[in-house]
Amino acid sequence: MDRGKLRRVMLALGAAVVAAGAAPAPRSMNDILAASPLGDWRAINPANTLVMELPTGRVVIELAPTFAPNAIANIKALVRAHYFDGAAIVRAQDNYVVQWSQSGHHAVGTAKSTITPEFDRAIGRDVDFTSLPDPDTYAPQTGFSNGFPVARDPAAERMWLTHCYGMVGVGRDVAANSGNGSELYAVIGQSPRNLDRNVTLVGRVVEGIELLSTLPRGTGPLGFYEKPSQRVPIESIRLASDLPTAQRPRLEALRTDSATFRALLAERRTRPDPWYKHTPAHIGVCNMPLPVRTAPRKA
Repeated sequence: MDRGKLRRVMLALGAAVVAAGAAPAPRSMNDILAASPLGDWRAINPANTLVMELPTGRVVIELAPTFAPNAIANIKALVRAHYFDGAAIVRAQDNYVVQWSQSGHHAVGTAKSTITPEFDRAIGRDVDFTSLPDPDTYAPQTGFSNGFPVARDPAAERMWLTHCYGMVGVGRDVAANSGNGSELYAVIGQSPRNLDRNVTLVGRVVEGIELLSTLPRGTGPLGFYEKPSQRVPIESIRLASDLPTAQRPRLEALRTDSATFRALLAERRTRPDPWYKHTPAHIGVCNMPLPVRTAPRKA
């Protein structure tokens, strides 16, 4: 064998050895989700889903009755009385929240004028918990329960929803029981966690958050719109379960107690893809994505 041919053979063998011993390419978030089994996803319950119709499109909110059952029961009563029909988004505060409410007197159906605040709840076996290993500024422990970001204080045996992007809460006045669900807001800014345990959180936007986060900012105090003409009209808010089946959103969320979610959590903490030159090995509860997708149609 001539020297040139021998050299080519050796180079080929060396490349094969390197390839055989090379570490597999790290899986991206999209890779992990694409490989997820159907059982790692859960259908979002239409009975706990609000559908808000705006002139620009649809906003879908998943409610969390395990954390705020009384507030959510009151919101459902308001929705079924069509209380929010013709209401408006009255506030868009930069890096903070958008807020919507009704003006004047409107039928409230069986809804109560005041309810007991539900800022937190007891830690219980009825709520799964996937914990984060990383420290948090606002709570001894953070993680995820039933698809929502939560914090816990094991010593006090209490847990609560956290103010992450897209979370929806009950507006209130100074009195703790002054919010009954007739004014709601969604977080569109950088996670105002100082509000945790000071406001009743009732769910999160799972579709259409961009319709809220891109609204023109209000120029009045706290981002309120100064002129009625600036307000964004709400055509209606309905429970998905009260809509005809064909009009309901077909969404499912990744189960936060699933193997896929744990794999995704590991990927998000370490960011192994080559773009990153420093591996954070840390993630905050509000930086972890909570994937939602359109449910695949059954054959």
